[in-house]
Amino acid sequence: MRTFRNNLRTIVKKELADHFSSYRFLILFALIAMASLILVSMAASGIGESIKGMQAPRFVFLMLFTTSKIGFSLVQFVAFFGPLIGLILGFDTINRERNEGTLSKLLAQPIYRDTIVNGKFLAGVVVIAVMMTSIILLITGMGLISIGVKPGIEELWRILIYLIISIVYISFWLEVAILFSILFRSITTSALAALAVWIFFSFFLALGVNALISTLLSTDTTSAGNSLPIIYGIEKTLSFTSPMMLYTDSTAAIVDPLRRTLRPFIVQMGMMEQYSLARFSGPLPLLQSLLIVLPYVVFLIAITVICFAISYIVFIRQEIRSI
Repeated sequence: MRTFRNNLRTIVKKELADHFSSYRFLILFALIAMASLILVSMAASGIGESIKGMQAPRFVFLMLFTTSKIGFSLVQFVAFFGPLIGLILGFDTINRERNEGTLSKLLAQPIYRDTIVNGKFLAGVVVIAVMMTSIILLITGMGLISIGVKPGIEELWRILIYLIISIVYISFWLEVAILFSILFRSITTSALAALAVWIFFSFFLALGVNALISTLLSTDTTSAGNSLPIIYGIEKTLSFTSPMMLYTDSTAAIVDPLRRTLRPFIVQMGMMEQYSLARFSGPLPLLQSLLIVLPYVVFLIAITVICFAISYIVFIRQEIRSI
């Protein structure tokens, strides 16, 4: 057991040194940080103008993550482009060493195969955690300077939970890239396959869902009203098949305490219904928000574990020859 831990620690340190010393990491981190700071600065200017001369509302600090003048918030930015961090970090993790002949030399040492795949994945997760934590700290500091309102304890907890969910989400795409790096010897093929999966779940699946909903709602009023439960069932089912939808739903009630449901459509209500629901217009406590998003978080963790298990099994059974 001690030998396994020492070998795992050695692999992790070696991978971390490779990541942090590479131009790929520096360029990627600079681009993500610059885009995030631009989005947050625009959101902060809009928030500052809206609350000027009035008492700041509760949870105003969380609006940095959910609002933007260009209609594209930080949460949406991470949901769409966060996977690129994991894909870029992991698309050549295994096949690069296989093509260079270093993988067979590494396995010639008293190191188990599972130590290699575990160490590479853990190192990638650490890099993702460092990158996301640094960006969140930069955003928090900019928010303190721009808005002049310090976050409350509950807001800090919500930001921390959002950070953890984001790390899990990007780690899933890291494992997808590692899986394709194990399956394909060509680095170009593994990169294209990983990008194809990201494009499908990020764009094509959403377009297909929107087209299906538009078709169902294009009927007469009576049929459209009867189709609302069907539409909700379809979107809920597809949300568990798309990592991006899982991430969006799992962070929706965390960064926006005013959201009391994850239902994607608006049900028209009469005057009395709206009046009776006015009692529930306040923000949700943190525990209630966690209960709402818990199924989505658990499912996101589950698909990450499943993807890691597939990569583990394939790599253990794969034949590796020296070139």
